[in-house]
Amino acid sequence: LTALQSLAAFQRSEFNIPVIGITGSNGKTIVKEWLYQLLHRDYKITRSPRSYNSQIGVPLSVWQLNKDTELGIFEAGISQCSEMERLEPIIRPTIGIFTHIGEAHQENFVSLKEKCLEKLKLFAETDTLIYCIDDKLIDICVEQSGYHKKKFTWGKAEKADIKIENVELKIENGSTLITYSFPKFSIFNFQFSIPFVDKASIENALHCLALLLHLGIEETKIAERIATLQTVAMRLEVKQGINNSLIINDSYNSDLSSLSIALDFLQQQAADKNLKKTLILSDILQSGQTSAELYQTVAELIKNKGIQQFIGIGEEIKNEELRMKNFLADDCESTFFKTTDKFLQSLVAGLTRNDRLTGAAILLKGSRDFHFEKISEKLEQVAHQTVLEVDLNALAHNFNYFRSFLKPETKVVSMVKAHAYGSGASEVSRALQRLKCDYLAVAVADEGAELRGEGIHIPIMVMNPEQHSFGLIFEHNLEPEIYSFNILQSFIKEAERQGVIDYPIHLKIDTGMHRLGFSPEEIDKLIDILKSQNSLKIRSIFSHLAGADEQRFDDFTKKQISVFEEVNYKFEKNFEHKILRHILNSAGIERFPEYQFDMVRLGIGHYGMSAVNQQNVQNVCSLKTTILQIRDVPAGETVGYSRKGKIQNNSRIAVLPIGYADGYNRRLGNGYGSVFVNGKLAPTVGNVCMDLTMIDITGIDAKESDSVELFGNNLSILEVSDWLGTIPYEILTNISRRVKRVYFQE
Repeated sequence: LTALQSLAAFQRSEFNIPVIGITGSNGKTIVKEWLYQLLHRDYKITRSPRSYNSQIGVPLSVWQLNKDTELGIFEAGISQCSEMERLEPIIRPTIGIFTHIGEAHQENFVSLKEKCLEKLKLFAETDTLIYCIDDKLIDICVEQSGYHKKKFTWGKAEKADIKIENVELKIENGSTLITYSFPKFSIFNFQFSIPFVDKASIENALHCLALLLHLGIEETKIAERIATLQTVAMRLEVKQGINNSLIINDSYNSDLSSLSIALDFLQQQAADKNLKKTLILSDILQSGQTSAELYQTVAELIKNKGIQQFIGIGEEIKNEELRMKNFLADDCESTFFKTTDKFLQSLVAGLTRNDRLTGAAILLKGSRDFHFEKISEKLEQVAHQTVLEVDLNALAHNFNYFRSFLKPETKVVSMVKAHAYGSGASEVSRALQRLKCDYLAVAVADEGAELRGEGIHIPIMVMNPEQHSFGLIFEHNLEPEIYSFNILQSFIKEAERQGVIDYPIHLKIDTGMHRLGFSPEEIDKLIDILKSQNSLKIRSIFSHLAGADEQRFDDFTKKQISVFEEVNYKFEKNFEHKILRHILNSAGIERFPEYQFDMVRLGIGHYGMSAVNQQNVQNVCSLKTTILQIRDVPAGETVGYSRKGKIQNNSRIAVLPIGYADGYNRRLGNGYGSVFVNGKLAPTVGNVCMDLTMIDITGIDAKESDSVELFGNNLSILEVSDWLGTIPYEILTNISRRVKRVYFQE
């Protein structure tokens, strides 16, 4: 460890660049990631990956500095005295941010003040130290550390460098309006908005504001960027539970701050699906507080967050049962158990009624020692062992990667048709809605109606509207694609019957793909019809590129774009209102960003497919199963139907609970496909069955119940699609609905 830290400190000394060092009890990772979002257009940034802020994580982070780095952003956390002294020369920040001081990792410090002073050692050599001056303990410790000449503060106090004049929560649209003054540069009562309402996000955003003002970034530019801040997702696992419940498994860490954040997430999920809010919480270990203080605070937090059902597990929390019940809301049902096993036994015996968990969003928040994974397994919906894992962090990464090609004002349509390419339309759409995509697009009206039922409120385009579904379109405020005169006249007639005016529609133009759409020769007639009525209003015109992903079709692609521009010119001449234009798909966004017009359509790019470089995107979907049975099969025998699996040598054959009914293509049998088992590829043996597949694991160290990857991070879906001579779209959309989807956030 000493050698690693010494090497990293030497690495840092080789770079004469600004470096931002961030410490505090909470908010380090979010502030770091938000600063990256706010500054990546101005600097080439090297930052800590995820929450690498430990004695090992910090040197590994700083080791990433390279000749292209213009700005470093690193976070540092400590759990005992003397640790920060070892991290300071590794980060050696020129600018410091102290986010917050709280109870996390308090067990090895005699007081909060001691911990605060230890954390401040990170800033021994900084030129500037940013913090909230309203936090009296931090302010006192800064003075005692002799850092008063380098401080740059924000807060409501009159002596703050950046004075916060007003904070106004706008609950209806999930934003906060903040008014501040910066007298040093004659900025008074300037306002900006952040897309969050929770206290932690407001504090984190204000740390970012102070840093950007210190760097001299113009206030109007700061306001524009902060308004588009994206959520830094938590490490959560979301699963469908029994009895129409939802399981949110956050049993990775347990302290008051992370509990508060997880309860906010629970509130969001419960509201989206109209579910009861239930918390199952273990003892909170190493808080540094007495049990009485800690669990009174927990009870008050539970009450403030509107939790309707509470289950406490652990010796300490059980001992504080009476105290907690005194502070919980009167309508909050509460039960306490000394151990996880006791709770599980009560479920089996029916002592904890199943109806309490029916229709509930259940947050599992426990320290690792309590093995809440047992509760998760008990409460999750019964399904076979084959799952499609959907990494929502990777989805967010890919969404933001493609958005990085776009101007701030360019809108994004996210394609979620076909069950969001097989990944689960409702969860993926909710994630995209939180990522601030502007539109969703589905194939048919039924898909759009289903999303409305799941609480999706942003605009939804219907790409293939059918006449019998017009009622659904109007009922759920969906926006149809109009691609022919027949569908146009029928929709006008239905709109008149509904008595609507200026209902939004999207016009499909055929510029050369020759699938659906109005041809250029039909545009004059189309315009005449639309100008003669007032029931419909053009929201956008668009076309589809036939070969944007292949360089050999670039001349044809540019011809399509040229035709589209000519058609657009006619619409601009004939209609006064702004009509959005879009032609780029995922490949087009990467390869032809100069033609982004007003909007783009992002589809397969969400799921980790790039037309330029696969290294730029992350895998989102992983199809996994487990080994059901292993048997030794001697040479000369056969495996599976029609005796197609001929065994040439003595072999170990494993059986997997997945088949073509799950979407695992039958053509992958007989060795045409392989799967990933414990670090090695294992070929298929014999025909793929409806529910089972056999693989040859000879020479692989494997046992029954081991995990197997059919495609994912280790075995690319691109490779699997190449084996089949098809495209990833087909593989993803063919995954059966009976395969359980499990969603991850970190």
